[in-house]
Amino acid sequence: MAVPAPAKVARLLAASAAVLVLLWCVYFRGGLSLGSPTNKGLIFNVHPVLMLIGFIILGSEAIMGYKIWPWSHDANKMVHMLLHAVALFLGSVGIYAAFKFHNESGIDNLYSLHSWVGLGTICLYGIQWLLGVTTFFFPGASPTVRRRMLPWHIRAGLVVYILALLTAELGFLEKLTFLQAAGLGRYSSEALLVNFTALLILLLGASVVLYVTAPPHNEHTQGYSAVHKP
Repeated sequence: MAVPAPAKVARLLAASAAVLVLLWCVYFRGGLSLGSPTNKGLIFNVHPVLMLIGFIILGSEAIMGYKIWPWSHDANKMVHMLLHAVALFLGSVGIYAAFKFHNESGIDNLYSLHSWVGLGTICLYGIQWLLGVTTFFFPGASPTVRRRMLPWHIRAGLVVYILALLTAELGFLEKLTFLQAAGLGRYSSEALLVNFTALLILLLGASVVLYVTAPPHNEHTQGYSAVHKP
């Protein structure tokens, strides 16, 4: 089964965003660490990397999966569930890194819109995953209930995904604002890199949502010939 062109574009955008966020955190910000005694910024750097890889990149692949994976429905369902589980785990570690950085740096927690939306999003992500597992996997609801729940499961998943995109954009904006207030040049290489990364994430999210919500391409049975009036 060939991967459709829109999915290839989404994957390319996801890979590019991952490279750029790693370049930012490793090259410009000094690296990643969950236990740095001297440079607390290394602890924070874990946060954007894991949140992006988890909720945005793995989340994108899980959402597109049913349209692009070549396996059986049951296999696709299993991979879909596991990808979201890994995303939830990485996101939880990313949240832990942000709290650890704030606590060890003497910074207040949960004071910004980014933190409010982000914490709400990860909670909704977890609820959506648990409901999906118990309804469609184990123990599993009746066929009638699953059939009725599926459209809402899909819609709710897209809403949570869009919230994750919004959280990421708010996070990049917030961090860049702090860096510029501390002296980072507005047109410096790092500032441009952060903005470009956020732009790629926005394009990735748009491509994923458009791809999974696009109606199937079905030719009309009567064709498209002109209507001749008597």
